[in-house]
Amino acid sequence: METFAEVRKHVMDNHQLFIDEPFQIAFDCPIKDSDRKQTVFLAELKSSDNRRYLRVETLICPLEDFDAEKCLRINLILRVGYLAVGDLEGVAYVKMCENLAYSSLDGDELEYVISHVAPMADRMEQVLEHNGDIA
Repeated sequence: METFAEVRKHVMDNHQLFIDEPFQIAFDCPIKDSDRKQTVFLAELKSSDNRRYLRVETLICPLEDFDAEKCLRINLILRVGYLAVGDLEGVAYVKMCENLAYSSLDGDELEYVISHVAPMADRMEQVLEHNGDIA
């Protein structure tokens, strides 16, 4: 995949979009062996040297519910994805993210990342939100 349009087509072939904007899409990823789902957002990013990346991200919980030091410790053991903080409607949220370079991106890699990031974020969300479902 070399463009966000190719990413969009791949995702539309495999998931039902509920946000479809020029450089951001979102869909609900069902969590295996569960009736839960995790919302996944995909957006195109550019680096300072104009390299393009696809960001995969999903919300976990409000930052106030999570110790920021734990985020850093968890990042150390994660093999796919990382924890970050971003604002949603003025509230700081812990998010699980992964950045994928277009230069090595294909459908299998994208689905691999989605299939790891969404369930991991959902498990963290369940623990931190006492089985609540934010995303």
